[in-house]
Amino acid sequence: MRLNFHHLRYFQEVAHEGNLTRAAQKLNLSQSALSTQIRQLEDRLGHALFDRSGRTLTLTEAGRIALDHADRIFDVGDDLMATLAGGGRSSAPLRVGALSTLSRNFQLRFLRPVLRDPGAGLVLTSGNSRSLLRALEALMLDVVLLTEPPPRDAFPGLVAHRLAEQPVAIHGTARRLAHDSLSDLLTSEPMILPAESSIRTGFDSLTARLGVTPRIAAVVDDMAMVRLLARDDVGRAITPAVVLADELAQGLLASAPFPLDIVESFYAVTAPRTFPHPELQRLVGGGQDGAAGG
Repeated sequence: MRLNFHHLRYFQEVAHEGNLTRAAQKLNLSQSALSTQIRQLEDRLGHALFDRSGRTLTLTEAGRIALDHADRIFDVGDDLMATLAGGGRSSAPLRVGALSTLSRNFQLRFLRPVLRDPGAGLVLTSGNSRSLLRALEALMLDVVLLTEPPPRDAFPGLVAHRLAEQPVAIHGTARRLAHDSLSDLLTSEPMILPAESSIRTGFDSLTARLGVTPRIAAVVDDMAMVRLLARDDVGRAITPAVVLADELAQGLLASAPFPLDIVESFYAVTAPRTFPHPELQRLVGGGQDGAAGG
């Protein structure tokens, strides 16, 4: 047998009123009918919810637990009604998917308005672009952060909002960047590259144009690891500056003076929804460039 929510609602009213007579009046029930409903709920739960002393009702330990659950249950119900009516603020967390190679610093900047709101919740998932976009299509995610818009043929219903565009450079310890030319730097110093990405494509095109074979220290699919390897002087990182913003600001790392003519873009991808999460308007809506997946 499932819980009878009518009984739970009656119990909530009695618990908050602390008086059976007043609660019965508010619910437009007789006292005897209301008392019967409460006893049926107690029988279903297997615990007394009130200590009765004359007309005084005091919650038992089980009663306090039941009231806490009842308040949360009916608050969620109220929020559901308000949300579907277009006037509610969803209490559900914002579900964000992020490409595993995406800069953590960029993610933090994008999500800062939500993180600063004590009433907002957040669930952050990382993975590859295809699995994240499939989850977005299935409405399991509210937004996906990528460095490229989704292919139109595979995801025709999704919308990519371009958030920012940043040049890519070579970053490392200053003493290891002192070279006469870009070609000399690429062939003399080990490089840390992201896995399959627009940066990697641009880098491969660059080295082909220069006719050089670079030294590759590591190919990494996690930008947090790129930061650690660069700080540990394992190699020179090929990234936008935002990835290493803290290290560059503190003087731990520097940027090479050679332009690469490689740019990385950042996109927030959404799915058309009748009831989008209200936090999305703050993050994506208003002033962002929208484009269908290409």
